[in-house]
Amino acid sequence: MLSKTLGIVFLPTNLLILLGIVGVILLATRFAALGRKLMVAAIVLLVLCAFSPLGALLTYPLESRFPPWDPSRGAPDGIIVLGGPVEAELSAEHGTPVTHNGADRMFAAGELAVRYPNARIVFTGGSSNLMSSDAREADYAGMLLQNLGIPKERMIMERRSRNTYENALFTKALVNPKPGERWLLVTSAYHMPRSVGIFRKAEFAVEPYPVDWRIGEHLFKVETIAADGLSRTDLAIREWLGLITYRLRGRTAELLPGPAKD
Repeated sequence: MLSKTLGIVFLPTNLLILLGIVGVILLATRFAALGRKLMVAAIVLLVLCAFSPLGALLTYPLESRFPPWDPSRGAPDGIIVLGGPVEAELSAEHGTPVTHNGADRMFAAGELAVRYPNARIVFTGGSSNLMSSDAREADYAGMLLQNLGIPKERMIMERRSRNTYENALFTKALVNPKPGERWLLVTSAYHMPRSVGIFRKAEFAVEPYPVDWRIGEHLFKVETIAADGLSRTDLAIREWLGLITYRLRGRTAELLPGPAKD
């Protein structure tokens, strides 16, 4: 609960809006001068986050950390897809899978399942909401994967996890990987460093299969839509905060995990 509430508060957009509100409140007190400074700072920083390349610059080290997976090594034994793309509560309300950012993870699972018909397909994701409900992402992800042509009997659905740390622990307990087996880990490119670090700490060897890239080669592109710039910056800051927090809590062995050394 603490990690999710603080994570929301410290997103740049939320934090700067809160800073501006505090500034407005201070205008009515003897600290009006401080209030004006806080308001100006909040506006300037919001503009910076919204229109500058800040979000792209923060995202680049995350997305470029792992190269695309090399299929020349042969077929994997299993494919793990991390939760996040499916909106469980909206799916439950409408009775059909509803996706949002990160849907590339599901498309990649469908493609890999066709390419490697003997590989086990694992989806791991329960409810990531602060106030959990009966809706579980894995239930509707399973429906979506079946719509993509994956037979139900090939799928293993992990529906209890609430975060990436639990993704790793619960998936390992569920599939019990054997020595020598090769498992692909499918998640968004920006999320891959933290995910790989957590799986390594859990002693579950995985091979990164990054998807869902958010930036291209033009890092210094000026944003023209404020919402896009703010969303990109929030996403990058959230991931960096996650990396720092997981490292401090001992859930990863490195601040920015990278490719395994031969």
